[in-house]
Amino acid sequence: MTPHAPGSPLLTRGSWAEASRIAEVLRKETVGGALLLVATVAALVWANSPAAGSYAALRDLEVGPEALHLHLSLGTWAADGLLAIFFFVVGLELKREFVAGDLRDPRRAALPILAAVGGMVVPALVYVALNAGTADGALRGWAIPTATDIAFAQLAVLAVVSTHLPTALRTFLLTLAVVDDLLAVTVIAVFYTTELNVGALLLALVPLALFTVAVQRRVRSWWLLLPLAFATWALMHASGVHATVAGVLLGFAVPVVRSHAAGGPDAGPGLAEHFEHRFHRPLSAGFAVPVFAFFAAGCAVGGLSGLVDSLQDRVALGIVAGLVVGKTVGILGTTWLVARFTRARLDEGLSWLDVLGVAVLGGIGFTVSLLVGDLAFGAGSVRDEHVKVGVLAGSVLAALLASVLLRARNRAYRRIHALETADLDADGIPDVYQRPEG
Repeated sequence: MTPHAPGSPLLTRGSWAEASRIAEVLRKETVGGALLLVATVAALVWANSPAAGSYAALRDLEVGPEALHLHLSLGTWAADGLLAIFFFVVGLELKREFVAGDLRDPRRAALPILAAVGGMVVPALVYVALNAGTADGALRGWAIPTATDIAFAQLAVLAVVSTHLPTALRTFLLTLAVVDDLLAVTVIAVFYTTELNVGALLLALVPLALFTVAVQRRVRSWWLLLPLAFATWALMHASGVHATVAGVLLGFAVPVVRSHAAGGPDAGPGLAEHFEHRFHRPLSAGFAVPVFAFFAAGCAVGGLSGLVDSLQDRVALGIVAGLVVGKTVGILGTTWLVARFTRARLDEGLSWLDVLGVAVLGGIGFTVSLLVGDLAFGAGSVRDEHVKVGVLAGSVLAALLASVLLRARNRAYRRIHALETADLDADGIPDVYQRPEG
């Protein structure tokens, strides 16, 4: 994969079709971000109220069949079950980007992929540096500050610069967040699987294969696909591998473009886009992620003194530093290195301050960070409470810093936005998307 030819522009606006799709995806993320915020605030208020015991009792209430090893707490159902829906959508979006989106061009795909890798490696190194030498298992949390929450990040963008953030930056942010979610699932599967049941893992391949065959034949019948998906999830859960991995694999199995018999790519959206519309807003963004946040974010802060005590834990400090410093250095540094070694230049109208703002915005970690924290230290433990404080504090600080940086460029964004949406031809496509790049 060659990241840009020498002298070619970085962060170009791409095609009009892709720009329209990204805008639609991010509108859904904004709605999801608002629900996520409501759920998070509700959990924090309840967990720090006189009725905090009832919140813990609800989170720890166990339901489900014991015979299938699925007698789980509501908190575990949310983390293992509902987040599998979220990662199913992540798998769909990522496959669509690389099969039918602008990122099928390796030169376009290289930058957000490399930036996502840099945005994961550097925060992990920052966390490890701050927790080196500890003998209490703190290093188990090295992956906590490595993920970006696109729903909260997009909500921050909307609050600060409305809809004027250039399409290229929005696409970069979305793709980067989706890629590092996928990498985070890989990290969970490899580093946070404590006991592996090989038999259950091999059995999980059977319903997964049947699901793949069905969707490749363009079967949409829920009564067939849903049992196969549930069987894949349940067996993956029983294998010891985190069940969210099943969601990503199921998403990857879904075809993106229509079959040649149906007219090929030009015949309209494929099954992946159909499932995105069905699952993204009503199930993933509208229910699964907010419910997970409700059960995961409720930590007893204990007032200002409790907040200070939590942030004195090097685990919490490592998370805050990883999200705010590590993400910024990783994303911005990787992008600069790509430009430096390929002699590429930023697209017209953008500046390195824009890349810095988006890099800082990438430090808003929430959903996957809380999930990794639960896996690293155990849900409900004292250290898990410190993890939640660190994730919340780091995310809020990153959002505030990004807001200042992006707000400073808001006037320039308005001009770019006006250019991107002006001069419509008879075909409904702005002229700026029909000009040759470079």
